Amino acid sequence: MYYELYGSSTYGINGVMVTVEVDISTGLPCFDIVGLPNASVREARERVRAAIKNSGYKFPDRRITVNLAPADIKKDSSGLDLPISLGILAASNQINFLTNISQSLFIGELSLEGQIRGVHGILPMIICASKQNISTVFVAPDNSQEAVLAENMTIFSPHTLRELVDHLTGAITLSSTTPQHAENITEINADFADVQGQHAAKRALEIAAAGGHNVLLIGSPGSGKTMLARRLPSILPEMSQQEALEVTKIYSIAGLLPKGKGLIWQRPFRSPHHTISDAGLIGGGQIPKPGEITLSHNGVLFLDEFPEFSRSNIEALRQPIEDGMVTIARVNSTLTYPAKCMLIAAMNPCPCGYSGDSVHECVCSSAEIKRYQKKISGPLLDRIDITVNVKRVKYQDLTNSLANDSSAIIRKRVNSARKIQYIRFAEYGIYNNAQMSHKHISVICKLDQEAKDLLKLAFDKFALSARGYDRVIKVAQSIADLAGEKMIKSAHIAESIQLHSGILKFNE
Repeated sequence: MYYELYGSSTYGINGVMVTVEVDISTGLPCFDIVGLPNASVREARERVRAAIKNSGYKFPDRRITVNLAPADIKKDSSGLDLPISLGILAASNQINFLTNISQSLFIGELSLEGQIRGVHGILPMIICASKQNISTVFVAPDNSQEAVLAENMTIFSPHTLRELVDHLTGAITLSSTTPQHAENITEINADFADVQGQHAAKRALEIAAAGGHNVLLIGSPGSGKTMLARRLPSILPEMSQQEALEVTKIYSIAGLLPKGKGLIWQRPFRSPHHTISDAGLIGGGQIPKPGEITLSHNGVLFLDEFPEFSRSNIEALRQPIEDGMVTIARVNSTLTYPAKCMLIAAMNPCPCGYSGDSVHECVCSSAEIKRYQKKISGPLLDRIDITVNVKRVKYQDLTNSLANDSSAIIRKRVNSARKIQYIRFAEYGIYNNAQMSHKHISVICKLDQEAKDLLKLAFDKFALSARGYDRVIKVAQSIADLAGEKMIKSAHIAESIQLHSGILKFNE
């Protein structure tokens, strides 16, 4: 006998509907699963066999064929255990569903005793199902709060296969899952109010947060580079509902979504070690998974000790930073992951770390310093908008009792600047100044005459590239937005050039 119902798997960061077709016929007893299953799906045979027996049903001693359609997409979710087991029970005439399940989706991994366990990627699966007119979804209790994030869906979360079958046959009636409403609260654990001194660096990070710019922090050990970078998320603007949904989908696919939690409202902050592999940073692997740059989407990717990352790591960042996405090509498929994040890199000025330090003497030769700095390629530096020279904190700064602006105060200024940009770019499909192309700059950015004269002088004196010219204007526009100015003035250009001057030293 033949029976079909719906399951789901993931493809990249999106869900894909899977039609589970079960056919039971006469012949030698066997259990085959076809339709490009990976190892975890192929192993469902033993889990399903034991779960059906331990739930009080009989596993058919006949020829069982399960097809997972479409057959040209690799299935990599153990959540197909549940629809496979239900299909076998229905096709062997052991159960008769009281209601029509053609508009239902079943997702869950089965334990050997029939318990339904949670799986990764529930949210993108259910979002995909909602677009296919699926109205009812059955998931594990562990996935219930993630599942209810999808709108206009009825979610049930049975604990066991037996409980689910009893509900579908009318023996019991399960209650649908209701969402546990959580407020959009961003926790601020590391506050800029605690930072003594470093006024120039704090100002640069505020400008970067206002425009979404990439930053390179250069300073000797102990100057506070890492401490400043870890406080950056506390001044970034709050995520919109759409941004939070994008981040939650990514973390669901990666299996990093906190158990029982709903939407992620905190902007991501990822800080991988410099020994990370290319696949770990960019994404990939035999079964492609999101890398650190995708896990930083709508947040911050912090690379400490930047020159210590491998050359292939550093060069692999160039295209994702420029395009805001990562494309991973394999023989059977090509996946695209989002990667719109702020890159914050930190490095010492030389191998010993004390070049230009006011206290410690540098022991590196000029050739060693040059070789160390050349580890960061010109094309990647060309994608960094702001360079900050983080100086050693002075004693009087540490003992100063004057109150510093808190992260909450700085965030208000950043939010005001971002609101200006949201309105400005509404018709262009971009969200901040850092995403502007040369075409956007020529149409949107307005410079007064003094600003134009100063920019021309800087262009000639520093031999700016076309991309460097655009970068100076983009940062100047963020400075103007923070000041609430509609026109870019000479003071904004001057500060932008100063923030750009660190890159010029690398190219000398």
